[in-house]
Amino acid sequence: MIEIGDGSVDLTPVPERWAVAWSQANPRSLRCADGLGWRSGAELDESTSAVAGALQSQGAGPGERVVWQASAEWDSVVAALGILRTGATLVPVNAAQSTLERSVVVDDTDPLLVVAPRDRHGEGEVRCLEAGSLGQGSFEAPTLSAEDAALIVYTSGTTGQPKGAVLTQANLAAGLSALEQGWGLTPEDRLLSALPLFHVHGLVAGLFGVLAAGGGVDLHARFEVAPFLEAASEATVSYCVPTMLHRLARDGDLSALRKLRLLVSGSAPLSVELFETFAQSARQRILERYGMTETLLTLSNPLLGERRSGTVGLPLPEVIALLPERGGPEAELKVAGPSVFAGYWRRPEATAEVLVDGWMSTGDLVRVDDEGYVAICGRSKELIISGGYNVYPTEIEDVLVAQPGVLEAAVVGRPSAEWGEEVTAFIVTPDQRLDLGALRERLGELMSPYKVPRSITVVAELPRNAMGKLQRHLL
Repeated sequence: MIEIGDGSVDLTPVPERWAVAWSQANPRSLRCADGLGWRSGAELDESTSAVAGALQSQGAGPGERVVWQASAEWDSVVAALGILRTGATLVPVNAAQSTLERSVVVDDTDPLLVVAPRDRHGEGEVRCLEAGSLGQGSFEAPTLSAEDAALIVYTSGTTGQPKGAVLTQANLAAGLSALEQGWGLTPEDRLLSALPLFHVHGLVAGLFGVLAAGGGVDLHARFEVAPFLEAASEATVSYCVPTMLHRLARDGDLSALRKLRLLVSGSAPLSVELFETFAQSARQRILERYGMTETLLTLSNPLLGERRSGTVGLPLPEVIALLPERGGPEAELKVAGPSVFAGYWRRPEATAEVLVDGWMSTGDLVRVDDEGYVAICGRSKELIISGGYNVYPTEIEDVLVAQPGVLEAAVVGRPSAEWGEEVTAFIVTPDQRLDLGALRERLGELMSPYKVPRSITVVAELPRNAMGKLQRHLL
C-alpha cells in the first residue's frame, strides 16, 4: 500500500468566505425553485444576515444544533445559510421523509429548533418554525473555531443503523477549498443543480462550494429533463448522478449541454457506454469523482488532463489516500486529511470502527491502474446506491418484518442501467394470498420513495450459512 496526496487548502470558515464573496456584488448569486429569478450577492448577504440575527435572538450559536428540513425554495435556503452564519450546527433532513424517519434525527440530536418549509410543521416537543417566518434581527458574526461542528449529516457510513457524521468548520472549509482548486471554480461559474439538499453532494459540493467560490447557483427542486436542459444555456458547470444522465441521454437533446465547461458525475458508478454517449453527443467528457459523507469529496478525475471512464481519478488537494500498488490487486481504500470527519455524533464505538489514527476506512475496494487512476471495484459492506441515494438494507428489512404476514425479509441491490442499483426484496410468508402490491403501497407510506423495493419476491426460505447468517450474495 502507498500513500498519495499533496496540495494545500484554505481553512477560512465557510460562512466567512461567503460574506467576502457576496460583498463582490455578483448580480446572479442564487436562483431558487420558487421561480422568483436570480438574487444578487448583496441580497443574499442581507437576507442571510437578517435571518442569522433572528436565530441568534432565539439562542442559535456555536454548540447548538438546528434541524433543517431541506427545500430548494428561497426562504428555506436562506434559513440554512443563516443557521451556518450563526455558528450553530446545521442538521439537514429530507422534508419529504415520513415524520417517523425525521423524528429519529430530531431525537438523536436534541436540537434547539427545527426549521421547516411552509405547511410542514410539527416535530413533537421541539420548536418547529417555518423558514419564511424567522423574521429579522441584528446579526453579530461569531468567532468560529476550526473544531466547531458545522454539519451533522445522517448516514449509515459503512455499517449499521443511521448515524450522524459530524463535519467541523475545518472539514467543511478543507473540502470546499479542495474542490475550488481541483475543479477551477471561480466567480464566473454558474452551477446548475437538481440534486437534493439533504446530501453532501448537492448541499456541500454544490450549493456551499460554488457560493464560497463567489459563483452563482441555479437550484431546481426536482430533476426534469426539459427544464434542466433549458437552464443549461446559462450554466457553466453541473453536478449530476448517473440516473439523471441516463434520463438526459434517453429523453433529451444532449447538444444543449455543449456550453458547459464541466459536467460532473458521482454518488454511483457511471457506465462506460454512458460516458461515451455524452462524449459524442454533448461533447462532454464527464468528470467522475468519489467521496462519502464522512470525508466529503476525496478523489477526482482531473480538470485538465485525461478523464478515464470507469475510474474516479486521483486524490484531490490535501487528501491523503492509502492505495494498493499500481497494477496490483484490489484493497480497501482508506483516506486521511483535513476533510475527514470528526466522528459520529454520540457514537464513539461506531467512530472507532472506521476512524483509526486519522485514517477513514471507506469500506470500498479499489484498484489502481498503471497511471495512478483509481477504480472502485465493489463495496466490502452491503450498502445499496440507487439513483445516487444511499439505501441501507437492514432499515428496510426492519420495516418489512413489522408488516402483517411477513416472517423474514432480505433486501439487496439489483444492477440497473438507469438507477445503478434497484432495491429488491425477498420475503418469507405463510400467507399465500399476501397482496404484494398493497405491501409496497404500505412501505411507501412509511419511508421515502427511493427506499421502497422495486420488486418483492416470495421465497420458501432465505439462504443462510451454518451460523444462521444471511448470505445476501446468493440472492
